[in-house]
Amino acid sequence: MIKTKIIATVGPSSAEAETLTGLLEAGVDVFRLNFSHGTIEQHTQLLNLLNPVRDNYERTTALMGDLCGPKIRIGQIEPEGEVLHGGDKVAILPGYDVGNAHRFYTNYRDLSRDVKVGHKVYIDDGQITLQITGIDEQAVLCDVISGGPVYSNKGINLPDTDVSVSAITERDWQYINWAVENDLDFLALSFIRSADEVVELRQHLSRVGSNIKIIAKIEKPQAVDCLEEIVEVSDCVLLARGDLGIEMDLAEVPLIQKRTTDICRRIGKPVIVATQMLQSMINSPVATRAEVSDVANAIMDYCDAIMLSGETAVGKYPIETVKTVLRISQVTEAYLDKYDQVHPRTAATPDLRLTESLSRSVGYIVDDIEPKLVVVWSQSGSAARLLSKARIDVPILAFSSDNKACRQMCLDYGVMPYCMPVPKTIHTFMDTVNELLLSTNRSKVGDKIVIVAGQPLGEPGRTNIIAVHTVTAG
Repeated sequence: MIKTKIIATVGPSSAEAETLTGLLEAGVDVFRLNFSHGTIEQHTQLLNLLNPVRDNYERTTALMGDLCGPKIRIGQIEPEGEVLHGGDKVAILPGYDVGNAHRFYTNYRDLSRDVKVGHKVYIDDGQITLQITGIDEQAVLCDVISGGPVYSNKGINLPDTDVSVSAITERDWQYINWAVENDLDFLALSFIRSADEVVELRQHLSRVGSNIKIIAKIEKPQAVDCLEEIVEVSDCVLLARGDLGIEMDLAEVPLIQKRTTDICRRIGKPVIVATQMLQSMINSPVATRAEVSDVANAIMDYCDAIMLSGETAVGKYPIETVKTVLRISQVTEAYLDKYDQVHPRTAATPDLRLTESLSRSVGYIVDDIEPKLVVVWSQSGSAARLLSKARIDVPILAFSSDNKACRQMCLDYGVMPYCMPVPKTIHTFMDTVNELLLSTNRSKVGDKIVIVAGQPLGEPGRTNIIAVHTVTAG
């Protein structure tokens, strides 16, 4: 088992039962559905394929829906791939008509109202750079600074512009309701600019009785400016380095990554590092040395999860890519376990302060007696999350009777969730764990394990017991 969690985006390259099974066997913990592509009907078909594969696999996995947000795109282009050159003139208009490379349309109807002369316009992840030279009633007129081929539906970034559109679009609300109906575990909120947008989504989920956890995607400079406030109100944070590297100075992205992981570690929220982690493996069976270093450094920055996007959605080697993350994680985690003995204090609400203190204490106990693993009863997942943030050197087996809480623990570093009925007593729980460890070959007779629980079992916020158990023959 590795402790770093792996998120794989499902797409054309992985939308077959055999490939999905291979991804599970390679180590995927969370499957991501990218709502920027496809229709609700297509995602329903994908879910009908994915869920039976997950249900038949022994390990608990989770589902994440990634909302499109106010992604600005160009419309249809004819002919595809027409090349713009430096000095060319371009006109951008609101609407959905078919255009060409020099006059095309965008889904952003307020473009001419929000932008100003001199603002930059980036197309296709910054492959093409335009500068606005004029604005009439509808058209935005630009000069090409650096050119390239123009294709339909490519993204537009406006780093100089304060975009007025809401972070949650009408289309997003449809997908949010679909996610609730289909019992997804996580929803990623794209292009947020403030904590208020996270609160808006949480209030909606509360009204409809959903406990989906919210992942805040950091990909706008406005979000970086209020990063700590966003982390506080979110359940998890995703550092989306692609759009962030276009919206801001690219050289700042590594520093923002370290700041984000540091804040999440201190506040006690899982953090995902994403975008171009193993980009070359879309077309190559082997990663570059720089990509391997990037993944390893994200783990050493104390991220909880690595997210793969195009690598598993459209790449030629989805399973090999996951195996590569697995191997990098194995080596990097072994290094951290050997040399990194810090068990940081994590911010906790008053009702979880005792659990947080116990979690750090467990870290020091593990350092001293070197048990095989830690076992925790974590009804809601909070105790497992705090143990995860203490960066304990051995795996954490987390038990709960709540299926969704188990699935949502799939994002916590080092945590392997198990769902089971609530045992009658702590002693019954220990006996059950003893049998499970032996039957699954996770421990052998004589191994020490640390057990963390509370009485009565099954009630959130009751963690108050640390016990050292020696595995027996039965």
